[in-house]
Amino acid sequence: MSRQAPLNCSGHTRPVVDLSFSDITSDGSFIISACKDGKPMLRQGETGDWVGTFEGHKGAVWGATLNREATRAGTGAADFTAKIWNAVTGDELHTFTHKHIVKAVDFTRESDFFLTGCNDKKIRIFDLGKPDADPNILSGHESSIKTVIHCTNDSLLYSASDDHCIRVWDVRQLCEVRKLTTGASVADIQLSKSGKILLAAHGKTVSFWDTQNFLELNKVNFDTKIFSVSMHPHDDCFVAGGEDFKLYKYDYETLIEKESYKGHFGPIHCVRFSPDGELYASGSEDGTLRLWQTNVGKAYGLWRAADEAR
Repeated sequence: MSRQAPLNCSGHTRPVVDLSFSDITSDGSFIISACKDGKPMLRQGETGDWVGTFEGHKGAVWGATLNREATRAGTGAADFTAKIWNAVTGDELHTFTHKHIVKAVDFTRESDFFLTGCNDKKIRIFDLGKPDADPNILSGHESSIKTVIHCTNDSLLYSASDDHCIRVWDVRQLCEVRKLTTGASVADIQLSKSGKILLAAHGKTVSFWDTQNFLELNKVNFDTKIFSVSMHPHDDCFVAGGEDFKLYKYDYETLIEKESYKGHFGPIHCVRFSPDGELYASGSEDGTLRLWQTNVGKAYGLWRAADEAR
């Protein structure tokens, strides 16, 4: 096997705590990173090349997301605000004031609504067609919300919290329809690209649920706390990272560890596969964003094929 040589995307000055990819556009995919330095950054998804910095928050940025087309960016921060940005020009479009730190953000599939999860234990749904209107609010969590994600069928959203559970909400009826108990604080959740599998990192465990019946499909236990997990677009493998500075790659069908790499110099707070599955990105306490090849030695982006590198 060729040696993994990650791309180091410098620029942040404090811990990188969240990241998100767009879909593949006519200009490729893009990635946004949230950092405690208060300056979320936009990069080209295949190479990590810097595109721009969104400046306007007055505190640590905890959550960052892009819409599918990479035309809009959303951020949530410790300054009690969430912001919508024009991802092409970098202009700030809307600011939504909250009553506490905003930890999680997401767009609905058509970018017509914007979701936020807050330390006041509430989820807010903003209508971007009426940005000055009061948001719809979902209440039920008993602790601060860490992650909120919208389901592609436009009727459900998922939220994770320090209250040891994942809640499933009907956004049309504005009510909770399911609660999945984990037994530990949930650091991260993600839906597979197929929408069939819900992944969660909680304590030293990664769990998987069937989104049709919400039965637990499987789980993997680690020797360290896991802070983030991501499924490959083909649902054939997943990556996870956490407290021990390492990234783990597992085969999903067999749950056998395929690879592990220690490239960061601090705990890993976030990890996500690119939309084409050729790489995954990780953000760390060490202040860096790194890009890793899914198939080491393959020519892709700034990586040359193993034969060409000799």
